[in-house]
Amino acid sequence: MEARTTYVGLDVHKKMINVALLRPGTQDPVTWDVPNEPEAVRRFTRKLARLTDGPVACCYEAGACGYVLQRQLRSRRVECQVIAPSLIPRKPGARIKTNRGDARKLAELHRAGLLTEVAPPHEAEEAVRDLCRARTAANKE
Repeated sequence: MEARTTYVGLDVHKKMINVALLRPGTQDPVTWDVPNEPEAVRRFTRKLARLTDGPVACCYEAGACGYVLQRQLRSRRVECQVIAPSLIPRKPGARIKTNRGDARKLAELHRAGLLTEVAPPHEAEEAVRDLCRARTAANKE
């Protein structure tokens, strides 16, 4: 019997992470919220291990929260991809946006193989980017 992958879509914000978990062979995801804190992410990875019996593939949109969550998940041996937001397929006219809906859509599109991963920078590269952005913001004031 082959192990089937469970797909997890994450809608990440500064204080909260919305989670949508799609088990193999199901259409409706299990959803919940996780505080965006290192200890809560550690508990989240343990919960994923309890809820699944095979490989897990997580993804979230690249954004202001950076790649910290990806590093935390990968350090706990959970596969996580950061997705290019501009390359996510969108239906024309679909304007209603909710955090849980975004997480669900990410999980469904990830399972369908329709998402494009961005190459995450190393921690030092990300630190230089942050410094450059802070300097530019300070110069504008």
